Amino acid sequence: MRTLTALALSTLLSSSALAQGLPTNGVIDSPIGKLEIVNGFPSDATVTKLFDSMDFQRATQAYIWALPYVAMAEWQRQQREIFGAGELDYVDYLDFKDKLGILTANATTPYTMAFPDLAKTGPLVFEIPPGPIAGGILDFWQRPLSDTGQTGPDKGKGGKFLVLGPGHPDIKPEGYFVLRSETNNVWSGQRGLDPNVEKAKALVAQLKIYPYADRDKRPDSKHLGTGGKPWGAWQPRGLAYWQELARLINQEPAIERDRMMLAMLVPLGIEKGKPFAPDERQRKILLDAVAVGELMARANAYHKRFPGALAYPDKKWEYLLFLKGVNQEEANYTQLDERSSYFYEAVGVTAGMMGKTVGFGQAYLEAQKDKNGAWLDGGKNYTLHVPKNAPVAQFWSLTIYDNETRALIDTGSHPDRSSRDNIVTNPDGSVDLYFGPQPPSGKPQGNWIKTLPQKGWFTYFRFYGPTQAYFDKTWQLPDIEQMN
Repeated sequence: MRTLTALALSTLLSSSALAQGLPTNGVIDSPIGKLEIVNGFPSDATVTKLFDSMDFQRATQAYIWALPYVAMAEWQRQQREIFGAGELDYVDYLDFKDKLGILTANATTPYTMAFPDLAKTGPLVFEIPPGPIAGGILDFWQRPLSDTGQTGPDKGKGGKFLVLGPGHPDIKPEGYFVLRSETNNVWSGQRGLDPNVEKAKALVAQLKIYPYADRDKRPDSKHLGTGGKPWGAWQPRGLAYWQELARLINQEPAIERDRMMLAMLVPLGIEKGKPFAPDERQRKILLDAVAVGELMARANAYHKRFPGALAYPDKKWEYLLFLKGVNQEEANYTQLDERSSYFYEAVGVTAGMMGKTVGFGQAYLEAQKDKNGAWLDGGKNYTLHVPKNAPVAQFWSLTIYDNETRALIDTGSHPDRSSRDNIVTNPDGSVDLYFGPQPPSGKPQGNWIKTLPQKGWFTYFRFYGPTQAYFDKTWQLPDIEQMN
């Protein structure tokens, strides 16, 4: 290659030219700006730029990697600090107002949640009552240790689940489903499915957690309410995101799968056994990375680029879950984008939620765009035609969410309609639903869900007990269409 001046290098050395090798002296253009090379060494200014870029890239990917972890930590913190829940207490979320702080909650069934720390409690028994209940016990990476209830090994007949933490010795007592968690902190998330809401509430109130050491007493658990307090369990923004992550890294043993990512966090001031006290340089990088990382997560969640993302080739409905299995593992790697796509906008997954069992569990479709491919806009009016004979053994529901918080859209009115509601059906049994800032003229208001102008939204269509027509697609959900 003929000798080039620094100016010529910065102008002419494209990525294809650079593929032949770096110059000994000169300035090159790169995606992170101009980089100077002096006698084969990066200049001092270039070293600074390279390290800042390297740490920023690592921080954005660490943001995506940690999404399910930080979501658990934040919800645990909210339950303890806002609702006063202890290690063995449940908090019940019984109506949609209680659930306004939950990532993509359903607005139909009552929930109850607990977040104990096994390092503090010792081995725990989670007692599930018999009846129509469904949920799971998960570690803090949101990997299910087991389904519970209808899709669990108890098969809806009730049972005792004994959960051991990372440092607890193996025990296998009779009469227990014994589980082992790789994290000290675990999550019990349960919902009542009885069509009678009062019966469903009474059922979840029977859930218990107690130390295995108290197994002969089987003490009742305290069930707390939200008390109408404002709260939000979505991943925090700003430096609080990294504070939560640093706290977890200090609390939990390192999982072999994550050792390389944990190494990448060290130059950013996040390291097990050390306090999180970022200097000004680290602080700026971390704050920038939270903003960019969240936009990456939104692109990943709302514009899925996974093969097979579309439920129907000619429609905009997407499959929500792209986890290979509940352990988030492919044959040769741990899923990253698929995991963050789901856990940016949702919380909790069980085998029963994977939409693979005819007549049991749940299946989910998601839409963020209308029939023409435009993002759903809270200032516009839309309609959705739900054909007759929806393929469900239990019921279906459609719920809409705020695309920034990923929680139920907070309009003061119910953000969900389901086949259990008193909605108007067409003579053939189909249903037309409506969305917009004002109810459409001449349409049944009970079929309308309110949206907010100047805000985007997205929706989940849930199939409870999906039947064969869902799987073979002989029943299909049409696109959401804008109304004039």
